[in-house]
Amino acid sequence: MRFWDSSAIVPLLVLEKETEQCIKTFQADQGVLVWTMSKVEVFSALCRRFREGALKEVDFYSAKKRMNDFFDMAFEIISVPKVKDRALRLLQVHHLRAADAMQLAAVLVATQEDPSRMPIMSFDNRLILVAKREGFTVN
Repeated sequence: MRFWDSSAIVPLLVLEKETEQCIKTFQADQGVLVWTMSKVEVFSALCRRFREGALKEVDFYSAKKRMNDFFDMAFEIISVPKVKDRALRLLQVHHLRAADAMQLAAVLVATQEDPSRMPIMSFDNRLILVAKREGFTVN
C-alpha cells in the first residue's frame, strides 16, 4: 500500500510527463491510501485544465470518470481532527502550504507517526522535501 498525494493522482487521469511512472507504480501496487480532501484537489486540477482549454470536454468527462473510479477503490483517511492537529505542527516547523500540510498530516495519522510503514507517491517538490525530512520514502 502507498499514500497517493494529489499531485500523483492527476497524472493517472490526464496525460502529463509523470503519467507513465504513475501508471507503472499503480499497476505494481494497487493498494491506495488518500486524504479525504484529495478528491477536491484533484477535481480542482481537472476543472482548471478544462477552463484553460488544456482538456477538451470529452477528455474532461473521461478524466472525471477515471477520478471517481480511482477514489471509489481507494482507502480514505477521514480523521479530520487528528489530521488538523498534525497539519498545524507541520506548518509551524516546515515551509508548506496548507493543503500539502494536510496531505502529509493524513499519512502521518495513517502510519501512527511511523513513516517506515508506508511510502508516499508525490510530484510536489516541497511536499517531497518535507516528507523525506519527516522520514518517509517518496515515489
